[in-house]
Amino acid sequence: MSHCPRCHQLIDPQALSCPHCQYQLKAFGHPGIPLYHSTGKEYLCETCLYHEDDTCNFPQRPLAKECTLYQNRSELLISDPIKSQRSISVAFRSWLQRNIIWVVVLGLLIISFILTIL
Repeated sequence: MSHCPRCHQLIDPQALSCPHCQYQLKAFGHPGIPLYHSTGKEYLCETCLYHEDDTCNFPQRPLAKECTLYQNRSELLISDPIKSQRSISVAFRSWLQRNIIWVVVLGLLIISFILTIL
């Protein structure tokens, strides 16, 4: 269970809005899209990684108090090395499926070249 940022009551983590104070917790009515809110009078953009590196394309930038893209720049982005290795193998398999005909042709050319030399 998580807590509502406004009323601090216990809520379901998948709740779209707080059942107690109706505070919107998820964006676009989708439980998988978190909606980040600023606290106090500060804007989210002041502490956002995307604003800092100028890759933000959010329309309310730099005065956003609510954002779906927010990534706190003080939190380190740690990539999972196992996940990246897995994605490399998945990318290779995908490439191989798309280009299998060229791999076969290249293999036949190499075999032909070896037989010609012998």
